[in-house]
Amino acid sequence: VQLQASGGGVVQAGGSLRLSCAASERTFLNYAMAWFRQAPGKEREIVAAISGNGDVTYYADSVRGRFTCSRDSAKNTVYLQMNSLKPEDTAVYYCARTSFVSGTSYYTGSYDYAYWGQGTQVTVSS
Repeated sequence: VQLQASGGGVVQAGGSLRLSCAASERTFLNYAMAWFRQAPGKEREIVAAISGNGDVTYYADSVRGRFTCSRDSAKNTVYLQMNSLKPEDTAVYYCARTSFVSGTSYYTGSYDYAYWGQGTQVTVSS
């Protein structure tokens, strides 16, 4: 399984970006996906997660109401729409997929995810 994350860049505070994570396998459906981020000197943290069927989502308190996670099974792609970006959102963003079918469940621990993308840098300037 290969995950290819893209869409990062440099944006001013208040701006928007949309990250994409394309999966290599057609078995994309029914596996939970998530976005994590890691800022310099900080631990990796969960940003958003989505269930295997796409019906259930989770957001960290710091991004709830600003970020939206969605998935397009026809394109084997998960998205993270990021609005009202803040300087504290600056980090490398990683997408991840579980190794097990999840159905209606999502997962927030990094240990739940077996497959990781390479990361995409998001920089928000003040």
